[in-house]
Amino acid sequence: MDQAISSSPSSPPLRVIAEGPVNILVVDDEEPIRSALKRFLSQQNYEVSTAASGDEALNVLRRQKIACVLLDVRMPDSSGIDLVPKVLELEPNAAVLMLTAVNDATSAALCMQRGAMDYLTKPVDLTDLLRAIQRSLRRRETLMESQQINHWLKEEVAVRTAELRMERANLERISVATLEALVNALEAKDPYLRGHSARVADLSAMVASEIGMSDEEVEVVRTAGRLHDIGKIGIREEVLNKQGPLTDDEFEHIKTHTISGSQILAPLTHLKNIIGFVRSHHERVDGRGYPDQLTGEQIPLGARIIGAVEIYDALTTSRPYQEKMVPELAIERLRDLVGTVIDTRVHRALLSVVARREALIFLDDGRG
Repeated sequence: MDQAISSSPSSPPLRVIAEGPVNILVVDDEEPIRSALKRFLSQQNYEVSTAASGDEALNVLRRQKIACVLLDVRMPDSSGIDLVPKVLELEPNAAVLMLTAVNDATSAALCMQRGAMDYLTKPVDLTDLLRAIQRSLRRRETLMESQQINHWLKEEVAVRTAELRMERANLERISVATLEALVNALEAKDPYLRGHSARVADLSAMVASEIGMSDEEVEVVRTAGRLHDIGKIGIREEVLNKQGPLTDDEFEHIKTHTISGSQILAPLTHLKNIIGFVRSHHERVDGRGYPDQLTGEQIPLGARIIGAVEIYDALTTSRPYQEKMVPELAIERLRDLVGTVIDTRVHRALLSVVARREALIFLDDGRG
């Protein structure tokens, strides 16, 4: 046997851990070494391929699956240091073992930094070689199992995350629907208020879209419009349903519904974006609104929209203390409130939306 390979006759035979054929590629520019290693490893029930150069080794890797590569550090056409990453690019799970002369140990260590699993110095003891191969193959199997487990875990996490997201979305829809049902039940007690929140929600969403808010922001405004009066659940019924003018104390009591509404919604984290709209929809741009006396841009845009639309809805629906106005007259009435109660930009968008809607109604009536 070549002097680069030695045997230890006194050593006990080692059991091959592979249950089926395992492909090993021997890469060495010396033919006697290649032949000796192939003969020995074949006797250990490995399938063995050989290559005399780096290019030849890469071609073998392109043609077949290789579990383990025995790679000489120094060859005429290439360096093992450069070849290791190329081998692993073609076969990421290959167990690469370096064969090196004693004075090449530093190079072998560099190869390990690039992904090789072990190195053996020549002359190679066959018993040590077999142990090193088995050790590397076990490590390879462990790494592959870890990769499979990680892949499975990622898939499981992705599936579970999607399921949780769907469950959360369903719960969020249910919670909003429940709150809407409460608002509808509240409004159903008063024929003058029936459908008020739904109308405010739809028209507010159209105004928000007209202003240029994103689709997501428009939906936030719509939801806030549906729930803007949720705080009236806490208002005394005799005050809420009173037909005549409110006393000062009764009006102060009514005003608490904006704070109560925001407090009702506060625990529902998925509704955090609408809380400010609910709390501030009775603020005025001149700072004389409630509950916080905010002015102008301090008032959230969604609140400014809902506030203006709520006034429009009050003007265009029958109330015990006033006749309902036609849309054109209601818009004119709102014009008088621009700069004090409502925002100029919001009024302009509401004017456009109402005009467009009225034009559609006119056409639907066949009068166009």
